[in-house]
Amino acid sequence: MADTIGYVHSLESFGLVDGPGVRFVVFLQGCNLRCKFCHNPETWSCKGKNVEEWTAEKLFERIYRYRKYWAKNGGITVSGGEPLLQMDFMIELFEIAKKHNVHTAIDTAGQPFDDNNPEWMDKFKKLMSMTDLVILDLKEMDPEKHKSLTGFDNANILKMARWLSDNGKKMWLRHVLVPGLTDDPTGLEEMHKFISELNTVDRVEILPYHTLGLMKWEELKMKYPLEGVPVPTKEQVEEAQKILHTADYLQ
Repeated sequence: MADTIGYVHSLESFGLVDGPGVRFVVFLQGCNLRCKFCHNPETWSCKGKNVEEWTAEKLFERIYRYRKYWAKNGGITVSGGEPLLQMDFMIELFEIAKKHNVHTAIDTAGQPFDDNNPEWMDKFKKLMSMTDLVILDLKEMDPEKHKSLTGFDNANILKMARWLSDNGKKMWLRHVLVPGLTDDPTGLEEMHKFISELNTVDRVEILPYHTLGLMKWEELKMKYPLEGVPVPTKEQVEEAQKILHTADYLQ
């Protein structure tokens, strides 16, 4: 074991919305995206304040104490930040998890995906061989709108979704619904068309925008870019669900 250090923002021992069953959720530190609606901006820096350093072996020892909660369909989900920025650590952690037959999931925005980099892709393929589920954010389909929303366009993120589909990797897809920003019916129709072309999507979810992270922006002395934007109504969420055909993926 290489004992790569992982930079961990926080741990959650009883996650219920981060994959199937009860999950132990590891939130890694570091993210390249600068989403205007981000509720965890303190995770952006690769080595932010109060970040803990773990080896994969020690972290798994901590995680595995909670295995009795997982029953038959729970396991580990690694989120962020952006977990694909720490692939060496992820590979070590999931290698141990698979030796113990633990279900593994990654919650990612896909931004680091780089199919033009053979070395990066070799690591990614190795990680995917030990990953049972990828939970992928689709924030916006239009590349310019995506860049305005996050700081980056989405070409490589869509490439990653296609790669996962072509290589038989199960996916849950999520879209944050922000009134006036990511709720355009034309954009949602385009997203539905893209999703319908993928072969391995098990679930599509709408995540209603919320302002619970506003305090964190204030603590970091950062101007919140969506000040005054309302949370979506029940009707707006239901309309987006209808356009994305989320009911088609309910199990």
